[in-house]
Amino acid sequence: MRRLVLFGFASLALLAAACGGTTTANLGSDDVAVVGDQQISKEQFQQLMARAKKSYDQQKRAFPKAGTAEYEQLKGQAITFLVQQSEVDEQAKNLGVDVSDEKVDKEIARYKKQFYGGSDARYEKAVKQQGLTDAQARDAIRQQLVSQALFKKVTGDVKVSDSDIKAYYDAHKSQYVQPESRDVRHILVTKKALADSLYQQLKSGGNFAKLAKQYSKDPGSAANGGKLTVSKGQTVPAFDKTAFSLKTGQISQPVHTQYGYHIIQALSGVKAPSTTSLAQVRASIRQQLEQQKKNDKVTKWLDDTKKSYCNGKIKYQIGYQPNPDPCATVTGATSTSK
Repeated sequence: MRRLVLFGFASLALLAAACGGTTTANLGSDDVAVVGDQQISKEQFQQLMARAKKSYDQQKRAFPKAGTAEYEQLKGQAITFLVQQSEVDEQAKNLGVDVSDEKVDKEIARYKKQFYGGSDARYEKAVKQQGLTDAQARDAIRQQLVSQALFKKVTGDVKVSDSDIKAYYDAHKSQYVQPESRDVRHILVTKKALADSLYQQLKSGGNFAKLAKQYSKDPGSAANGGKLTVSKGQTVPAFDKTAFSLKTGQISQPVHTQYGYHIIQALSGVKAPSTTSLAQVRASIRQQLEQQKKNDKVTKWLDDTKKSYCNGKIKYQIGYQPNPDPCATVTGATSTSK
C-alpha cells in the first residue's frame, strides 16, 4: 500500500515517543517487551520482520542473516517501532481518542479510490505484496488515524495572530520582492563557429524560433522556440548583463558563458521590480506559521513525555532490547531488561 511504510508512518513518527503510565503488565516468555500495561508479543515482532523480508525480496536484496550487525540493527528498529506503537495506543486512551471500525472502513474506501481506482482487487493485491493480512492492513490504517487524532489533540489550541503574521512578513520581506524581469528568447550552442553562423542567419531575417528548435541545447526553452522569462540577477552574469541591456527586439552577438554560446533577443521591455503585499500572502504565511507552531508544540510535548516514559516504564525481554537504547538519548536513562 503506497502510504504504509515499513516500521512507521509520518504521523506516527511525529508522535512516536508519547508518554504512558507505569509499567503494570507482566513480561511473559512470549513477549519481547511490555510498555505500560501493554504487552508486545514475539508474534507481533515476527510478523513485522516478515514484512521487512518481503520488502527486501521485492527490492531483490538479500535479507540480513540473524546475528549480523545489519540484522541486529533491523531487529532494533522493529522493536522500537512496536514500542512506539504501544505508546501511541496508550496515549490515545489517556486522551480519549477512539478510532471506530466505521472510520477505518471510510479510510480504506478513500485509499481504494485515491490509489487503486476504487478497485477492491488492486487494493487487496497491494496488501498482499507488502506481506500483510487484511487484519494487519486495517490495524496499520487504524494506527495512522490514531496518530493523526493525537496530533490534533496536542495542537488543537495553536493560534497565529495577525501580529505574528506581520512580524514574519517584515522579517522576510526580501522573499516577497520580485526583481526586474523581461521576456527574451535565446539559442544556446557549444561551438563559436555555429553561433556566429546562426547570428548571421538571424541578422539576415532567419526565423529565430525555428533555428532555436533546431539547434539550441537549452532543454528548458528550445522546444518553445527559445522563449523564457528572466529575472535580473538570476542567470549567469554575462547572460544577465546582455539580456537586460538589449533594446526591445534587438538581437545580441554570441555571448560566451560556461554553458556555451548564447544568442539573445529581447522580446519585451524591462518590467519594473515589484513587491507582493502582505494581503496577498497573509493566508499562506498563516498556514506556514500554524504548521511550524504545531510542530514546535509536538516537539516540546515529546521532549517532556519521553523523559517520563523512559523512567522504567518499558521492559524488554532478554535479547530484544534495542542497541543503542532509544531512552539513552533522552536523559541518559535506559529501559530495563527482564
